[in-house]
Amino acid sequence: MPLRSSDARWGALAQFFHWTVALLIVAQGAIGLSMVEMATTPAKVKVYALHKSIGLTVLALALLRLAWRAADRRPADPPAMPRWQVRASRLTHAALYALILAIPLSGWLFNSAANFPLSWFGLLHVPSLTAGADPALKALARGTHEALFWILAAVLALHVGAALKHHLADRDDVLARMLPWRTRRASASAGDPAR
Repeated sequence: MPLRSSDARWGALAQFFHWTVALLIVAQGAIGLSMVEMATTPAKVKVYALHKSIGLTVLALALLRLAWRAADRRPADPPAMPRWQVRASRLTHAALYALILAIPLSGWLFNSAANFPLSWFGLLHVPSLTAGADPALKALARGTHEALFWILAAVLALHVGAALKHHLADRDDVLARMLPWRTRRASASAGDPAR
């Protein structure tokens, strides 16, 4: 599979960023929801450290994805796709990018305002975003972090639902072009020499 995207499908690097971040977000949701219920033990501290490290990884991958997106093309929309769906798709993707950046940043701010040390998987020290403990900012960052997670969950449900609608009802290649294996529809791929 080519590294760069084409008119017909997303390239290998775009797919790598998409699916890696998607899997990490699912893991983060599961970890985040379970860790708040844990008793205060050394195990909980380790789970929090893992959650923070994965969050920093998501932030870095999202920034790399945006940099790659600026240099890479976007596959063409299906010709029959209504303009309102094209606009809705662009708005949903913009919201996903904004949330995927804002959630780890708010978590980093929460950690900083709580005056906890932060490292990436114990390998790299991450600087604080504040000059020390700030209880008011800590409460604001925590509330923002949690609220943004639930907004992301709703936008992701919309994103997945739209992809499945295109695949199952519209029977176009919107979902297939992001999958690493070949699943293009026969009607859409007739005459495609790459098949």
